[in-house]
Amino acid sequence: MNLKFKLSALCVTASMCVSLAAHAQFAKPEDAVEYRQASLSVLGTHFKRISTVVKGEKPYDKAALENDAAIVEMLSKLPWTAFPEGSITGDSKAKPEIWKNMDQFKSDADKMQTEVAKLSVAAKSGDLNAIKAQFASTGKTCKACHDDFKAK
Repeated sequence: MNLKFKLSALCVTASMCVSLAAHAQFAKPEDAVEYRQASLSVLGTHFKRISTVVKGEKPYDKAALENDAAIVEMLSKLPWTAFPEGSITGDSKAKPEIWKNMDQFKSDADKMQTEVAKLSVAAKSGDLNAIKAQFASTGKTCKACHDDFKAK
């Protein structure tokens, strides 16, 4: 199977999960933690791939960067349904502040998704300078949420 087909299959599967996750409750808090950690882990992997290009550690390949940005955009929608009240377990890095400040948490998630969508547009443009600028803006939204809501 070629890489493009695999990425397309992943995107379709994850999109289906978004709609299912929005309607399903997690049987146990651990299930919510596992779901959000998995989606954020894959998102982070693809964001890191973009980072290596932006930092000049890897050569720019428009098609690869565009695919990574598209995956990050799709995955940026997944984890937010997996923060039900009380879903802090031993494996969770989520701070209790999430549930004390849910409006701010949701606002931060929305800002990140907006910036990720702009990153995807920049990736499609092929303008590496625009990609670098938008990557920095996107990274700031990630950092803001991590600073407020993720345990170190």
